[in-house]
Amino acid sequence: MTDSKYFTTTKKGEIFELKAELNSDKKEKKKEAVKKVIASMTVGKDVSALFPDVVNCMQTDNLELKKLVYLYLMNYAKSQPDMAIMAVNTFVKDCEDPNPLIRALAVRTMGCIRVDKITEYLCEPLRKCLKDEDPYVRKTAAVCVAKLHDINAQLVEDQGFLDTLKDLISDSNPMVVANAVAALSEIAESHPNSNLLDLNPQTINKLLTALNECTEWGQIFILDCLANYTPRDDRESQSICERVTPRLSHANSAVVLSAVKVLMKFMEMLPKDLDYYGTLLKKLAPPLVTLLSAEPELQYVALRNINLIVQRRPEILKHEMKVFFVKYNDPIYVKLEKLDIMIRLASQANIAQVLAELKEYATEVDVDFVRKAVRAIGRCAIKVEQSAERCVSTLLDLIQTKVNYVVQEAIVVIKDIFRKYPNKYESVIATLCENLDSLDEPEARAAMIWIVGEYAERIDNADELLESFLEGFHDESTQVQLQLLTAIVKLFLKKPTETQELVQQVLSLATQDSDNPDLRDRGYIYWRLLSTDPVAAKEVVLAEKPLISEETDLIEPTLLEELICHIGTLASVYHKPPSAFVEGSRGVQHKRLPGSAGSGESVDSPDPASAAGVTEAPPAVIPSQGDLLGDLLNLDLTPPTATGPPPAPSSGMQLGAMDLLGGGLDSLLGGDIGGSAAMGAGFGAAPAAMPASFNAPVSGGLDDLFDLGGSVGMPMGAYSPPKTVWLPAMKAKGLEISGTFARRAGVIQMEMTLTNKAMSVMTDFAIQFNRNSFGLAPAGPLQVLTPLSPNQSIEVSLPLSTVGPVMKMEPLTNLQVAVKNNIDVFYFSCQYPISMLFVEDGKMERQVFLATWKDIPNDNESQFQIKDCHLNSDAASNKLQGSNVFTIAKRTVEGQDMLYQSTKLTNGIWVLAELRVQAGNPNYTVSLKCRAPEVSQCVFQSYEAMLKN
Repeated sequence: MTDSKYFTTTKKGEIFELKAELNSDKKEKKKEAVKKVIASMTVGKDVSALFPDVVNCMQTDNLELKKLVYLYLMNYAKSQPDMAIMAVNTFVKDCEDPNPLIRALAVRTMGCIRVDKITEYLCEPLRKCLKDEDPYVRKTAAVCVAKLHDINAQLVEDQGFLDTLKDLISDSNPMVVANAVAALSEIAESHPNSNLLDLNPQTINKLLTALNECTEWGQIFILDCLANYTPRDDRESQSICERVTPRLSHANSAVVLSAVKVLMKFMEMLPKDLDYYGTLLKKLAPPLVTLLSAEPELQYVALRNINLIVQRRPEILKHEMKVFFVKYNDPIYVKLEKLDIMIRLASQANIAQVLAELKEYATEVDVDFVRKAVRAIGRCAIKVEQSAERCVSTLLDLIQTKVNYVVQEAIVVIKDIFRKYPNKYESVIATLCENLDSLDEPEARAAMIWIVGEYAERIDNADELLESFLEGFHDESTQVQLQLLTAIVKLFLKKPTETQELVQQVLSLATQDSDNPDLRDRGYIYWRLLSTDPVAAKEVVLAEKPLISEETDLIEPTLLEELICHIGTLASVYHKPPSAFVEGSRGVQHKRLPGSAGSGESVDSPDPASAAGVTEAPPAVIPSQGDLLGDLLNLDLTPPTATGPPPAPSSGMQLGAMDLLGGGLDSLLGGDIGGSAAMGAGFGAAPAAMPASFNAPVSGGLDDLFDLGGSVGMPMGAYSPPKTVWLPAMKAKGLEISGTFARRAGVIQMEMTLTNKAMSVMTDFAIQFNRNSFGLAPAGPLQVLTPLSPNQSIEVSLPLSTVGPVMKMEPLTNLQVAVKNNIDVFYFSCQYPISMLFVEDGKMERQVFLATWKDIPNDNESQFQIKDCHLNSDAASNKLQGSNVFTIAKRTVEGQDMLYQSTKLTNGIWVLAELRVQAGNPNYTVSLKCRAPEVSQCVFQSYEAMLKN
């Protein structure tokens, strides 16, 4: 009989019966009882009351029963930590059992019990198991080190387990090597700068040897580890590629993709004229093609990865176009992905074949697929110039079918073809105009209006056509309204005598009758241009337009490089870097491809900042506050593609007039701070040498305190304030935004909860900030991946950079935000705690601290009281260090602890502090010294918040 019988009982008083059975003398009855307990636990019943009775069953030679008891222990140890300690002796005993399966089981279970009290007992058995004679026990122990590191990292480092783990990379058993690599990689992920996996040619050789013999998942761990290695030269790179290539024929698709990732990375270092380079390109195609014969879900993952590979190296699959032809029974998500790759591979050689396929697809029944197929024809025309004529005639054939959605898509892509090839295909405009009445989608209507406005001189009744759109002006979408306004102004500039009434009508509708700020602004600009200088208006509105590029949807090169380094992971499926969707405290490393051979780029060259000898950015000068809302209203709310350097401030900002950083700035930056010099100092000028006083021998009343270094314990987590409502639903047509700010792994995060309290679905979210005191700006688009339904909430984490435009705000940490969705644009302001700007390298050297404290004028010192704080000085120091406030030294004078602390802001401003803590007195005194005294009040508020929460 099967074990399903254990899940069918619904008796009452069961716990009491099970207790009796667990204490039975008969082994079989005991085993039956434990199985019933596990079954109850599996279906969600609370059987924690049986903990002591189940633990008593551990003393057995029966492997099956032992496994069941261990399973129970893993589940309930967290809720019963004191009881779990009872099991420790059995674990220790089992770790010395003659049966290697029991030894491994014991160490695996101890690693899964996440209870601090037990971890210290685990160290000795784990040390023995790491050196066990049986490889099965060693490989289990290797993974246990990673689990233990997750619970208590300090303990693992103190006990020397990391060194033992590194030794296991040289183990004779390939599975032990694979697990050691997996464990070290896992630990290294949470400590990006630890350099645990010190990869060198000898280690790489050992890994490649183990690669041939370990299991498929072991191979994946080793290949992923190899992908993080940077070879010394092209010979080593070729040697590794030759030994990895056999993995391409593996049956497991994950192994294949991991091998492809390694080869894609190391190919960057091979000279293109090398024979082996061509051979490798040929070898990469068959495994990728084979992946497409798997089930649809695997096909989709393979296609998303192939999409990246084709963008980086289209030559790999240039002869494999037929593989990407759509099958009738492919799911829609596979069809759309194949279509995308077909266009990327389209070239003069295969365009006839591709167009014949696309025309066939355009007659399918699946609407989404047909739309994409029609768009694909347009993209082929733009990509392969020789095929443009054939593409246009294909599109005209499709328009003749009179299928509504086909016609609309065709008009949208023909508009792009006109942009790419001006004065070439305008003869088709008459055919397009015939279908004017059937257009009901905003994008198609906007495209048609653009065509009529752009070629008004060739269309006899252009004014009538545009007038027909004008009748329902207020019912149109914003996209159509803006396009119509521009088209009528173009028409007026081309035929001024016939269309004067029409242009007045549209300008009046756009400026006086509309409440859309974008439309109103554009209307007023056109109105003023036409009324003051019609010649200038003509030059602006009828200016020659730049040709559109071939591929508008290519992934940005640096992002593509990073994604290639993540082939075979979720990042390659989402086409987003891990930092965009991985949350939590783990530092996400940004990976890059090595410099290609012959590019003159050193493989292991340091980053440009360190190469130039720049140690830290100079403090940024904050310009004065201007028209705050003026900037927000003119924001472009499209998601930012990449964060560049901050723009230089406009000449209207009087930087010279405002020395924000107090009297000591001259010496700090080594020069006068007037006019343009200030601009250079604030925005990217190289820092001047350290003032003489920093290097001078230090003496004086404070000297002795640096010989009395106070003990600073382990820092706690960074302080993050609780979420508050920033934008109430009443003010935002049903959208409520509450949020807070957090700093994780050196990245500032704006954490928001978006709640839809309206009756309609919300989509198309975007966000933008006004200029602010510290240059905060979104580091990427607002990631709301699914529509927000009524009464639904969604958590969003937006990474922020500090390289945006700068302007002093009042209060200093005020942030003005605009959020757009499909309904409207909404504005709100919130305040971020200045502690979010405290950087990780804010610990000053002792001598530098002393010299800087003396150097900053006494007028810049501010003193504050922190009341009702019940921490001792060590606890306060630990708490502050979690938020990057570093204790440089501590001394005790007459029972009063004095902590000397330093903090550095993202714009390079240093804040020095003296914190006085008197035992038994809940009131602290904090003195702050800074060259920019304006920040002191904000820093004090953060001190108070960090210490009290």
